[in-house]
Amino acid sequence: MKSLNTVSVPDPKSRSCICSVVLIVALICAVYFTGSALMAKDSRAFSGFTVNRAKQNGQCGKCEVSPPRQEKQESRVTENVHDNKCQKKCRSFGSEALPEGIVSKTSNFEMRPLWGDVEKKSPHSVNLLGIAVGIKQKELVNKIVKKFLEHDFVVMLFHYDGVVDEWNDLDWSSRAIHISAMNQTKWWFAKRFLHPDIVSEYDYIFLWDEDLGVENFHPDKYISIVREEGLEISQPALDARKSEVHHHITVRRGRSKVHRRFYRLHKSGQTCDNNSTEPPCVGWVEMMAPVFSKAAWRCAWYMVQNDLIHAWGLDMKLGYCAQANLNNFLPTFRLFLSYLTLRSLNSVSAQNLNSILNDVTQVRRQSYIEMKIFRERWRKATKQDQCWVDPFQSTEKGRTATYT
Repeated sequence: MKSLNTVSVPDPKSRSCICSVVLIVALICAVYFTGSALMAKDSRAFSGFTVNRAKQNGQCGKCEVSPPRQEKQESRVTENVHDNKCQKKCRSFGSEALPEGIVSKTSNFEMRPLWGDVEKKSPHSVNLLGIAVGIKQKELVNKIVKKFLEHDFVVMLFHYDGVVDEWNDLDWSSRAIHISAMNQTKWWFAKRFLHPDIVSEYDYIFLWDEDLGVENFHPDKYISIVREEGLEISQPALDARKSEVHHHITVRRGRSKVHRRFYRLHKSGQTCDNNSTEPPCVGWVEMMAPVFSKAAWRCAWYMVQNDLIHAWGLDMKLGYCAQANLNNFLPTFRLFLSYLTLRSLNSVSAQNLNSILNDVTQVRRQSYIEMKIFRERWRKATKQDQCWVDPFQSTEKGRTATYT
């Protein structure tokens, strides 16, 4: 006779399996809830840094301002409009914590009085002259600066010999800005004190050496020609009778305004003719007296290497900062200079002829070393940047020629 109350005892192995599953599920749930709580805490702790993080990634940060309590009941449409408006704003890096109206993005070199009202005068200067100077060339510099101050230029003197007080007897000295650093070059000063955001209010930046004769130069007329010709980077032509000439495209010729091309047949086989597309046959400006538009200087400043203070090799690449158009990168001829090549920087500490010659040799050797380094950096940069397109590339006779 069969029993009505039969009990089925589960297999011990099955019971062990069920317990394991329940234990695993419990552990997963515990990890999930604990992790969620920690993530929420971290999110609250670091929410204030989201805008900065976006900036570091090169993106415009989204405004993430919590609305006041009384506004939490506003419609979803209003919130969406606010979010979209904030998303479209690009804030200067570091200014995200400030209301936009208080952010001052640029500066200039206009001097301000310690008290009282600013004297009413003509509009502030719109052009800048930066010039490396040594006390030995005080007379020459005095002539240059006077010409520029007559046309309301801001003048900045880069004292590479450390001597500043001995300029105080000149009537314009208090109007100039003086920066001193021993044995540094014009490009060292320019990289550190002429950041594009600081000089953005100036239409043209003249970055000159001190050993230039300006008897036949007039800044206002020069700028008029530069504007008329649409030149982004330029220099006054050189008087061949009084100047040391390195490239003949810079020599003053006839009565033309600008020199767009130079013709030459050289014994080495390097010629300049109608087929030439590279400097110094076309689009060439030397580094003793360049003049930059504000847009060209913003580009050139980034190309100036912080550690290569002689800037050799830069002249071969400046065309990239002239809207990739070598016709915007030329010497002008109606107003010209004398390049006297006094080599003052090279002989700052020289006491006799031998030391002078040694200083000149050492500086020139270092300049060549830096040029080689710059060229190698350029080569690597163009090879590694897959997004960059060389605007000067052209196909000639089945091969690609590049502006070098």
